[in-house]
Amino acid sequence: MRGVVFTGERELELMEFPDPTPGPDEVVVEMKASGMCGSDLHQYRRPKGGQRAATGFPQNPDPVIAGHEPCGVVLAVGAGVNAKEARVGERVMVHHYQGCTQCNHCRSGWQQLCQEVPVKVYGANSHGGHAKYLKVPANTLVPLADELSFSAGAAISCGSGTAYSALRRMNLSGNDTIAIFGQGPVGLAGTQYAKAMGARVIALDISPSRLERAKEFGADEVVNPGSNDPVAAIKELTHGRYADLTLDTSSNAEARLNAIRSTKVWGTMCFVGEGGDVKIDVSPHLLRRQMTLLASWTFSNVIQAECARFSVERKIDVDKLFTHTWKLEQAEEAYKLFDKQADGKGVFLM
Repeated sequence: MRGVVFTGERELELMEFPDPTPGPDEVVVEMKASGMCGSDLHQYRRPKGGQRAATGFPQNPDPVIAGHEPCGVVLAVGAGVNAKEARVGERVMVHHYQGCTQCNHCRSGWQQLCQEVPVKVYGANSHGGHAKYLKVPANTLVPLADELSFSAGAAISCGSGTAYSALRRMNLSGNDTIAIFGQGPVGLAGTQYAKAMGARVIALDISPSRLERAKEFGADEVVNPGSNDPVAAIKELTHGRYADLTLDTSSNAEARLNAIRSTKVWGTMCFVGEGGDVKIDVSPHLLRRQMTLLASWTFSNVIQAECARFSVERKIDVDKLFTHTWKLEQAEEAYKLFDKQADGKGVFLM
């Protein structure tokens, strides 16, 4: 089979790999959809011969197939896999991490938080979904309901699931006004889910086209920080109270600072975007406003399943996130466009 490998400095190759065979407790998934995620760009842009930066996990020196939003059908199961874990022909998503499987973090579904062994991340330091087949442990599988497309399953496997998990962690309710900084794929999914949860959404982005999409996804108000003071705008839109909750998906230092500044007294602000930093005067903006500051990193396999169920029950059009569909043979063109970060989300369909 052929798989997409990031070789550095905005280049990639379709390399040949042997078709995988499942070992004990493993399955092979025939890929149907593999999403493109903004965190792919850290690997796509890295220097030639450099480490796969920003994964936060041990590096693998061998060529690694990219793609950490995998979704498909179980093709084969290895010894020891029981029918409750996986069945041939079953539609599945993959929770794209593997830890020791036995510690408290792993047993509660948060394998990416395992402290006992080097964590595998499928698509980063272990083969991912940008190929015809993917071999993973059976315990990483999450069922995909018939009502959801494979593309929707791919989105829920990272970007949309990340947004949903952050909103749940913030205890968002229909009484809340939330300001979401950044309307790329994760921020737009946040807007989509926050509206389904009943909240009033203020969407912020410097891209007019992304703000237009935010309106289509239900944003009640949109603010362009490039032409407005976002903190003043949020203050005005909330009659001086500021937002109950703010969510930053942008990783931009100024946006993060503005998100903190536009959160009300006793409010909650959450970081989702990877990388970067922010500097804040703690006393006036955090301490003396009794603010809760959260960081939310992806999701557990339990929350991934919950996000899928929520999407079905609330009839959320997850597929609406995608602006481009590609074949693996178009990977070079796909990532060149995605690298501009001007459009929406892309997905490889097999």
